[in-house]
Amino acid sequence: MTVFTIGYEGLDVQSFVSLLRQHGVRTLVDIRELPLSRKPGFSKRALAAVLADAGIDYIHMVSLGCPKSVRDRYRQDGSWQRYTKGFMEHLDQQANAVKELATTAAESDCALLCFEADHQRCHRSFVAEAVHRYSGAAVRHIKATDMAKKALPVRSLRAVA
Repeated sequence: MTVFTIGYEGLDVQSFVSLLRQHGVRTLVDIRELPLSRKPGFSKRALAAVLADAGIDYIHMVSLGCPKSVRDRYRQDGSWQRYTKGFMEHLDQQANAVKELATTAAESDCALLCFEADHQRCHRSFVAEAVHRYSGAAVRHIKATDMAKKALPVRSLRAVA
């Protein structure tokens, strides 16, 4: 069992869906507290519709989102250490949601969604790690650069050489 994470920063919705398909994701779990976006296609309803068309289920887990107070404090002081502490205090109180997510991950190849491209600066890494500790699930972070790692067909390789 593997839990993927993905951020949509720097991606359009078509590239985003392509990455999910490339990694075999069947369920996207949106862990943004407020699933709104200025980026076309990434607000809750629009994203759920695009995913449904692609055969990917959409689940929104509000309780695994980062609380507004933690986000606001991070915007003010930029302290990743304080952000981490605040979010981990919140996550420690979300045992039922972590269990529910682990069950979802056991039933379907799933990816945790948030905005940030860098999983090391996003709460989704902490949520994925909590699922790992609970269930032993492996964690893999999908990156926009994964699209560039697609192998070229053999004919193309010969043409390049």
